[in-house]
Formats: sequence, C-alpha cells, structure tokens
Amino acid sequence: MNLIQKNIEKLRDELHQHNHYYYVLDKPLISDFDFDMKLKQLNDLENKFPEFNDDNSPTKRVGGLVVKSFNSIIHKYPMYSLDNSYSKEDLEDWNQRLNKKLEVTDFKFLCELKFDGVSINLTYDNGVLIKAVTRGDGIQGDDVTENIKTIKTIPLKLKGSYPDKFQIRGEIIIDKNDFIKMNKNRISEGLEPYMNPRNTASGSLKLQDSSEVAKRPLKCFLYQIVTEENNFKTQNEYLINALDWGFNISNTYKLCNNLNEVIKFINFWEKERLELNFGIDGIVIKVDNLNFQQQLGYTSKYPRWSIAYKYKTEQVSTKLLSVSYQVGRTGAVTPVANLESVLLGGTYVKRASLHNQDQINKLDLYFDDQVFIEKGGEIIPKIVGIDLNKRNPSSKKIKFIENCPSCGQNLIRNESESQHYCLNINYCPTQIKGRIQHFISRKAMDINGIGNETIDLLYSNGLILNCADLYELQREDLISLERMADKSIDNIFIGLEESKKINFERVLFALGIRYVGQTVAKNLAREFKTIDLLISKTYDDLLLVDEIGERISESIIDFFNNEFNMELINRLREFGIQFQINVIDEPTNDVLSDYIFVISGVFETKSRDELKKIIEKNGGKVSTSITSKTNFLLGGNNIGPSKIEKAKSIGLSIISENDLSNLIESKLL
Repeated sequence: MNLIQKNIEKLRDELHQHNHYYYVLDKPLISDFDFDMKLKQLNDLENKFPEFNDDNSPTKRVGGLVVKSFNSIIHKYPMYSLDNSYSKEDLEDWNQRLNKKLEVTDFKFLCELKFDGVSINLTYDNGVLIKAVTRGDGIQGDDVTENIKTIKTIPLKLKGSYPDKFQIRGEIIIDKNDFIKMNKNRISEGLEPYMNPRNTASGSLKLQDSSEVAKRPLKCFLYQIVTEENNFKTQNEYLINALDWGFNISNTYKLCNNLNEVIKFINFWEKERLELNFGIDGIVIKVDNLNFQQQLGYTSKYPRWSIAYKYKTEQVSTKLLSVSYQVGRTGAVTPVANLESVLLGGTYVKRASLHNQDQINKLDLYFDDQVFIEKGGEIIPKIVGIDLNKRNPSSKKIKFIENCPSCGQNLIRNESESQHYCLNINYCPTQIKGRIQHFISRKAMDINGIGNETIDLLYSNGLILNCADLYELQREDLISLERMADKSIDNIFIGLEESKKINFERVLFALGIRYVGQTVAKNLAREFKTIDLLISKTYDDLLLVDEIGERISESIIDFFNNEFNMELINRLREFGIQFQINVIDEPTNDVLSDYIFVISGVFETKSRDELKKIIEKNGGKVSTSITSKTNFLLGGNNIGPSKIEKAKSIGLSIISENDLSNLIESKLL
C-alpha cells in the first residue's frame, strides 16, 4: 500500500469514527468545521486518485446515485410480523404457551420499544455493509442500499470483533423535532407539509436520487441480529456487542426477569412515550435466550418467541354517511363504511372496513350515526363504537345487502363462514377482474406492463374474460384502445412472455384457489411436483401435506372439480405456463424419500433450517409434530421432555446430526 492510499484509508477510518461518535453516541470528538475539512480533504483525494475508490467511503453519505427502479430481493431469512397483544391477560396466555412449549418457567424477557417507523434489513460481510432491503411483504423487499448509505446512524464499516457474515434488522425513523423543522421549511417554500413522520420516512427510502435522501433527517435504530454463527447465547448479549461494533442501539431496552417486570416496563413507557422525540406504538417482548428462541420457532406468520404489546390507539368521532360493498376475487362481499372526513393519526380518514354482517349487527349501526373510529395496527381505520346520545330517532338500521353489487346475483352465507359470497364466479365482472389482477400480481405471475386500469380497459372492450385470455391478445387488438401507445403494448407482450418462466409454486398461487396462499402453494408444489398429480389426489391425500387442513383440502378439491377451472388450466398449459416443479428445485436424490423427520432441540454445527434443507434435498419430508407416520426424531440439545416421551411411547428412533449424515451416506453407497 503506497503513501497516498494509506492517507486515504486513514482519513476514512477517522471519519467513520467521528460519524459514530457524533450521530450515534452524541459525543463529538472534533468540531463541525474540522470534520468538514477532513471530509473535503478525503473527497479531493478520491477524485484525484479514483483507483482507490470505495463504495463505503464516508464521502458516499451525500448520495448522488440515481436509481430508476428498485430490484426485488428475496430475504434469506423471512421478516415475520409480530403477534399483537392488548392486555395483561394476553401476555399471561402467551407466557403460558411458552412454559408449555419449553417445559421450563425460568427464563428472561428482553423488552424493546416498538418504533413507529419503516423496517429495514441490513447485510454485512466482513464488517462492510453490502445490502439494505426493505421488509416488503416479509418474503421479499426492495433493494435500497444506495439510499440507506446516506443515513449517518447506519455504519458503513464496523469496528471490533463481529461475525464474518450476518444480517441486522432495525427501524428507519424521523424524529418529531426534525419532522417539524422539515414542515416549517416546506411551508416557507410554499409547499404542502408532510402528513406524518412514518409515511415520510417510508417515502424517503423510495426516492430515486440518493442525494435527495441524504437531505432527509433519517435515523435508524437496530434491534435484531440474524446469523448462522452461534457467537452468543442471548439477545441481550447481541445488543451489547452490536453497540461496540458501531450500531445505533436504543438505550431504552430492558432485560426483565419475569412477566411482572415486563408489565412494569409496559406501564412505565405508556406514560413516558409522550415525552419521546420519536413515535412508538407499543412494546416488543422477546424471549432472551437464543436456544429457547430456536426451540419455539415460528408459525406461518409469527415468531412464537416474541409478541408485541400495543398501546391503545387514538380515537376520534365522525359521522357515518353510508355503507358500500366490495366484491373480492373469491366472491366474498365486504361492507365498507363511508365516513365524514376526519383527521386520525396524521391522515384524513374517509372509509373504514366493517368486515361482515356480524360486525354490523354487533355495532348496531344506523345511518347517520356518530361513530368512534381508531386505526387498527396504527394503519387501518375501524369503527369501535357508537355515540347513542347523538343518534337521530328517525334513522334506519343498516341491513346487509341480499344481492351482489356487481352482478345482481343472490348472495349466499354458509353456516360455518362469516362472509357472504357471490357464487356467480364465472360471470361476475368484479370477480373476473379480481382474479386476473391476482394472477398478474408481483407475488404471483409478476406480469409487468399490465395494471388494474389496463385490465379494466381490456375487460370493458371484451378482450379478456379470464387470465388465459391474456395470452391470446394480439397487437391489433390493443392498437385501437385508448391510452395504448406502442411502448405500452410492447411492455405487455414482454411481460406475458417472461411470465412463462415463473415457477410452479407461484403459478399455483396465481390460480387463486381459495385459502391457498403462498406457503400452502409452495408446500403443495414441492409435495406433488406437477399439477396433474395434485389434481389426482383425494381429500385424505391432501390432509397428509404439511399446513393443509380440512378447509383447504375441500377448497382444492372443489376447485379442480370445476370444469371452467380445468379448461383454464389446460389453456394456460398450452401457452407454456409452468405446471411442474423446476428441475433446479427438485431434490438432488431420493435416498430419504421413505422417511418423515421431526426436528427438535439445538444443534452444534447446523441450524434447524439447514438440517431441514439437507433432508428435503435428499428427498425426505420434515413434519412439525410426531405422529405414527414419523420415522425419526432428529434431536439436538434441550429437546422438550414431552417430545422424548412421545417418541418413546411409539418406539421412535432419536438420531443426531451425525446419524443423519451417516444415514444419507449409507443410502448413497
């Protein structure tokens, strides 16, 4: 390394350190003037000697890169939502579930403030920030790395002794004081003020010009490390060490010895939160022990080892003007309250979901009622009560409609369901368009170039009645339509052609079978490999698949018994849509195809997810619970006594990691 490069690296290290002390620790070591001079010196050297360029240099904090679109990135580790609680009783129930699952009662909780911001996932490799991805839908998010690099409370380069590779999650926020200053400046410039800090922070991450992001007063609190390296035993240890590595960890978290201490923490911040310079909407409670976290695992939506306690939300009163009804792609009819516009939680609210007839009856709604509304999860408005003192005696009670608002068909409500349905699935305009909208969506076929407006246009002109019709469109069909330029038409056909590469599990999800979400579609695709084999299966066959219950099995059978649906599948097949699993996704061999495993405990060399992948790659199946069909219990340390007892009662073999490897090797010989 020559002298110039050494000087550049020295300046970078100094500026990284000063950034940390100024923005994270709030303990500046030098004056702003001296910092600016060092930054200018570094910038001049980098411009003069571009061969020593570094994407994580402190000079990159100012941004400058223009990103026209954000790439979608699949999370290596899903970013799950949190289950919510609203009372002490909810927390006690959760604690009892933990006790039963772990079969121990002596464990600690880590309590953190639930920041009202935008979730972000950061990836570090050898101490350098290489990727920043938004939460998105939890499965995949947008790559906003260049924008994130402008946030000064996020380290570009770590210090100390850290894992070689890891991810860390946090929340992007804007302080209340900074938000007020932003709006004062906007008003002085004759611009509309921003509505609230959270939405402004979210919008900032999606600005195309990173230099504009750098102008926003964004900050980040980090709170959750995800890694396959077993460096520490507790969440608390991770946070203590993350602070030493250079991360901005809020000093508001607390390690609690029991649930009573958790409740005291909750009560304390319920009052004190109003004094904070940033918004929170509750408290996040986590089981501190990482081994216990692994044992508890996840549901399809939530981690079992964590829960969010939500504070009571703001409530306002407004007038109910009318009730309208929306028809979904499955025929479900949902009532919506139309309200006199009112400010709630930083946004003006005009509509609120009423869910179903039972909810309307429970609220005892009348036209022109004065209603109380709040935001469920701080986002979705809902009616929570009626001001009976202000009810007009001449008002009429709201009754649920009898006919579909889209096609006029009589609505049906089954005894086992809360929703009303329109069963005119093949001819109801709203359902038809809804299914096509679902089919083209990003999580499904991801057909670029076609949006909801385009679907409305194509449907109204008689060009499409189902998703298969999309693939029969001709250029001459589209040229004469309004708002259809040559470029738009090109994009449609490119998007349709690209959709033929979409894998089977997403195609299965795209078909829109009731109750078949992404996870269920994935399990079905991997279990049966082809659409034909899935179609051939009985109700009882389907029940054997992981995550498949009675309701889902019935829905799948009903779907494939419908002639219209079968015709649709055959047409899509002719157009080249993937109705079998890709070779790349198939197991490397089938040596474990006769075996079903249950994985329990904590392992020394591999995580549970890694072991699951090994089993599946070798053709085996992994179940969540021990049954008579289970062949092996793959056990690590701290297996729950109940699992051991169940295994022994049915004569189930308990094997180790090494035993699994030996089993695979013996089968391969």
